[in-house]
Amino acid sequence: MKTVGKHLPADERREVTVATVIELAAEQNPTDITTAAIATRMGLTQGALFRHFPNKAAILQTVMSWVSTQLITRLNKATKGTASPLAALEAMFMAHVDFVIQHPGVPRLLFGELQRAEKTISKDIVQELIKHYSEQLRRLIEEGKAVNELDPDLDPEGAAILFIGTIQGLIMQSLLAGNVGHIRKHAPRVFTIYCRGIRRAQ
Repeated sequence: MKTVGKHLPADERREVTVATVIELAAEQNPTDITTAAIATRMGLTQGALFRHFPNKAAILQTVMSWVSTQLITRLNKATKGTASPLAALEAMFMAHVDFVIQHPGVPRLLFGELQRAEKTISKDIVQELIKHYSEQLRRLIEEGKAVNELDPDLDPEGAAILFIGTIQGLIMQSLLAGNVGHIRKHAPRVFTIYCRGIRRAQ
C-alpha cells in the first residue's frame, strides 16, 4: 500500500493520484478501478480523495491530461537535435516505446477510453492527443520528402497512421504476452521494416 501524507499540497496530491491510477491500471482492467481502490492504495479515505476530485470522471480527466502532456513533451524532446527527419521519426518511435515501458498502465487506460461508446472529456483528450501526434508525424514526413530522404510518392497521412498503428500493435502483443518489456526487444527491428517502406529508393 502506498501511504500518502494527509497534508500534501493540492498539485502534489493530484500527481500522486495520477501515478496511483496508472499503477492500478497496469494490474487490472481500468474500468474496474474504483475511487475506493485508489484511496486505499494511497492510504487515504475516499473523503480525503474527494476533496481534490469530485468524482472518478474528474480523476480520469486529470490522468489523461497528464498522459497527453507527458507523451507529447517526450516526443518533442526526442526529436530535438536529430540529424534528419528519418532520425527524428526513429527517435519518436523509441521515445513512445520507452514511455509505455515506464508506464505500462497507460496503454490500458488509453484503449479503455477509446472503446467507450459515450462521449467523455477523457475520450476527447485522448483523441486530441492522437490528432496532435499525427500532425507532428505528417510534418516530419513532409520534411523527409522535401530533403529527398523519404519516398516522394509517400502518403503522409497513411504513413502517420501506420507509424502509430505499429506501436499499438507492439503494445497489444506485449499485453497479450504479459510482459511490456518485450516491446523494447522488438521495437528496433519493427521500425527497421517500417523505415524500408517509407525511405526513398537508392
